[in-house]
Amino acid sequence: MSWVVAVIFTPYLGYKLLDQKKLIAQAQRHGADIYDTPFYRRLRAVVEWCLRNRWKVILATVVIFVLSIVAFGKGVQKQFFPAASRLELMVDVWLPQGASLKATEREVKRIEQLLKDDPGIAYSSSYIGNGAPRFFLSLDQQLFADNFAQFVIVSKGLVEREEIKRRLEAKFTSADGGYSHLRVRVVRLENGPPIGYPVQFRVMGGDLSKLREISEQVATLMRANEHLQNINFDWNEKIKSVRVEVNQDRARQLGTSSQEIAHTLQGWLNGVALTQYREGDQLIDVVWRGKTGEARQLNRLPDLDISLPGGRHVPLAQLARLVPVLEEGLIWRRNRLPTMTVRADMADAMQPATISTQLNAQLDELRAKLPVGYRIEMGGSIEESAKGQTAIMKVMPLMLVGVITLLMFQLQNISRTIIVLLTAPLGLIGVTMALLAFQVPFGFVANLGFIALAGMIMRNSVILVDQIRQDEEDGKTQWQAIVGSTVRRFRPIMLTAAAAILAMIPLTRQVFWGPMAVSIMGGLVVATLLTCLFLPALYAAWFRVKES
Repeated sequence: MSWVVAVIFTPYLGYKLLDQKKLIAQAQRHGADIYDTPFYRRLRAVVEWCLRNRWKVILATVVIFVLSIVAFGKGVQKQFFPAASRLELMVDVWLPQGASLKATEREVKRIEQLLKDDPGIAYSSSYIGNGAPRFFLSLDQQLFADNFAQFVIVSKGLVEREEIKRRLEAKFTSADGGYSHLRVRVVRLENGPPIGYPVQFRVMGGDLSKLREISEQVATLMRANEHLQNINFDWNEKIKSVRVEVNQDRARQLGTSSQEIAHTLQGWLNGVALTQYREGDQLIDVVWRGKTGEARQLNRLPDLDISLPGGRHVPLAQLARLVPVLEEGLIWRRNRLPTMTVRADMADAMQPATISTQLNAQLDELRAKLPVGYRIEMGGSIEESAKGQTAIMKVMPLMLVGVITLLMFQLQNISRTIIVLLTAPLGLIGVTMALLAFQVPFGFVANLGFIALAGMIMRNSVILVDQIRQDEEDGKTQWQAIVGSTVRRFRPIMLTAAAAILAMIPLTRQVFWGPMAVSIMGGLVVATLLTCLFLPALYAAWFRVKES
């Protein structure tokens, strides 16, 4: 549509609105050459200097480009997706593993009293035993767990959201706040695929005790990093259990079995559905359950009556031994292999990808000492970012084929097409400078901006190269065609670049689109100047142009 507007609608408006007599008079006033002005004379001299010193210009550009690659790799932080600009805050509350729903409800009511009088909160809701329903596409949903609760806090504004987050984190982490027995996480909503904790390392292996030992070493290394906070495991701690070890010989002598003992224990603890009662269209279980209160306390378990054939009863202590143990309350597996994930949040403005890369290099020493069958993998935002980059790279060959085909149709020359393609990566110089100057991370959105920037740079190059071709076909020497075309195309190239840069200014203040706007603005500023200086020098060197 922009092409249709440019070649049809805009010329029609110019024909209708511009005064032809005034334009003719203005051209006559400039001696029929509007480019014979002090500014354009200086520009012509600069372009001619670049042509005479073409190899110096090319070498300097290549050196700056290489330096920008180095600076981009070491100085620019990587980011997956910026945080969402929504007003909600999510508060995840974890009690010790094995805690009951009643204990979780009690802690939720305490936190509700804390939130009730906060002036920055518009309203909030709480969920006990599971997380909030998916009201936002990228919400990191939680599975059902008795020891888990989640709050959704809606603030009155973005400033209030950050203040609430700061106050709650200070309250939950303070020693005298009364929440030291809880693991509380206050987070903003995130864009992109749900990740949960931004920094994650997965420890995988067969033996559970060895898995915990290795995971603790990884956690110790992560705790030593000042940029991380809230380091935890996705398995939580072990839970206290009582193992009933049945004496099989004595059970057979008394005419019972492990299955009957298990049924009796289930009825005493949870209840057993014996049958169902129909009331209208509803089926209601008839449950056999032991007495409540003191009769169901753990210290009464050895006296639990076990039914025997013939109407006899014996206490459980005569058939089994009760052994207190610590058991895993939760075991996560990945590709059928037990996997414990060590997770952490960011404590400052550092990006997760930067810290994950540093920690991954430090873990190489630990990886070298791991037994056979155990490994440590990096997850979190850097893993999801790699998936996004892979998805883009899969269609990159098709995109390049399409771009080269279009350039060949328009330029009808392989050499000119290669020259235009060589200018596309030059935008990285300006992107690196802009990201470093404004301290903006490079993420998925900024990467899309860089791809769009390459198209803008090649468009400007096509304008200039095609003008040079037209001048050569009109009988001018190659030197005159390069210099004249650069001078004449300078203003439209700069105006189109300036229009794109000015259009990006409002986006720089947005959380999501800000990195993309900064990368496009910085890349266009530098690349446009290089198009008018480097491209003529490259064209002259490629075709061995001699000065007229």
